[in-house]
Amino acid sequence: MAIATKPTAKPVDPRFSAGPTKKRPGWTLDVLSDAALGRSHRSALGKAKLKEVIDLTREVLRVPEDYRIAIVPASDTGAVEMAMWSLLGPRGVDVAAWENFGNAWITDAELLPLDDLRILKADYGQLPPIHNYTGDRDLVFTWNGTTAGVRVPNADFIPADREGLTICDATSAVYAQPLDWPKLDVVTYSWQKNMGGEAAHGMLILSPRAVERLVSYTPPWPLPKIFRLTSKGKINEALFEGATINTPSLLCAEDHLDALKWVKANGGLQGMHDRADANAKVLWDWIARTDWIANLAEKDEERSNTGVCMKIVDPRITALNKDEQAAFAKSIVKLLGDENVALDFGSYKTAPAGFRIWASGLIEKSDLEALTPWLDWAFETKIEEL
Repeated sequence: MAIATKPTAKPVDPRFSAGPTKKRPGWTLDVLSDAALGRSHRSALGKAKLKEVIDLTREVLRVPEDYRIAIVPASDTGAVEMAMWSLLGPRGVDVAAWENFGNAWITDAELLPLDDLRILKADYGQLPPIHNYTGDRDLVFTWNGTTAGVRVPNADFIPADREGLTICDATSAVYAQPLDWPKLDVVTYSWQKNMGGEAAHGMLILSPRAVERLVSYTPPWPLPKIFRLTSKGKINEALFEGATINTPSLLCAEDHLDALKWVKANGGLQGMHDRADANAKVLWDWIARTDWIANLAEKDEERSNTGVCMKIVDPRITALNKDEQAAFAKSIVKLLGDENVALDFGSYKTAPAGFRIWASGLIEKSDLEALTPWLDWAFETKIEEL
């Protein structure tokens, strides 16, 4: 095979990391000049900034008025674990997983002394048998598998008249894919995924049914302070008005406010959905016309439009052992990083050898269009070196 001509046009912004992700178009440090630096998060100014995050989140994300929103510690991981440790136990539990982070929730569930735990599991590229969920049990699942690029196409598998609670890790879905709020009792995510925010802060959104469980049920295990949402049998309402369990970064809060305001001014939530779809289509179309790469998601309707995960399927590479396959994929990532064309786009360490390219609403479509010829060039360059 002749090596393809090296492209000349590069993406304007080479940042395609899956988290923290690229900032919104036009972002500069100047947008943080109004941050409440050096002020207590308990001051009137600090609480007002955090309450503004909650209020803008509700408006932009179209969260129902009777759902509560809180800023919690430890990113999306902290939010999911807070929900699991606080809510699970009074009925059977299903945990559905098909990639690394979903498997982490299985580990958490197995650590808890649950009387009735059922695991719904699939390998990278597939959804587990989520249609087996009957609604009489609690359910923990990811909407969009961050490290597999496989998402649930909708929430039709969740009965509207369910008795159990649904706990949804939506960190790579929210702001890019429509969420079916009436089917979701707990929604968690982090700022650093689809909104390009900084790490360490999580969002926890609770339905009235989840709040009722919180105040009517006391887990049989001790809850660390960082997980406590109630006090003396009552919900801690202050958490949903801008108070936080531990000290948040008001610099990060200002950054997230900037992202929320940008989304509001640039097409709102639907605009973010449309941009993510258009961006992902650039990559899907390239995959469809390229014989050495495939989408990790096996079904088109289950493909993520945010972290588009790919596997190398060229027989010269699949004939290698797993370590050699991973090394080949990493060599392409390094080559394009050295060229300052694409940064941090390798597949997750436990996923098949390939790439994970972020394509949500903050990425410029033109950058993805400029990227694909470089991927072809890098593959042909590296395959010639084998």
